[in-house]
Amino acid sequence: MKKVVLVVDDSATVRKFVATSLQIQGFATVTAADGMEALERMPNEQIDAIVTDLNMPDMDGFEFIRNLRSMPAYASIPIIVLSSITNQEEKDTAEKLGVVAYLEKPFSAERIQREIAQCLCMN
Repeated sequence: MKKVVLVVDDSATVRKFVATSLQIQGFATVTAADGMEALERMPNEQIDAIVTDLNMPDMDGFEFIRNLRSMPAYASIPIIVLSSITNQEEKDTAEKLGVVAYLEKPFSAERIQREIAQCLCMN
């Protein structure tokens, strides 16, 4: 059975790029435009890992991650952040929330494929 990755980003272009890059590697993907939509989709999907942006409308990435970490069913799901935010404070916050990788935009398809493969092998 294919591993499923939830891709959360308000940019349709980024969502499509990440989803396609992961599908090429044999992963299944589910997408959401922000944290609120992602939380609504979670109960209906078997999600193995998450790739999320931080700057999004309605519910940003940090609020989304905090919500996930407060739910026992999702407390340990691997999360990778993709963000244009490059300051250390944001990276430290992500690390404290248990994010397994913080990738700065722009990023390559190979990098996201490698990070997802590594974090799913850890589970």
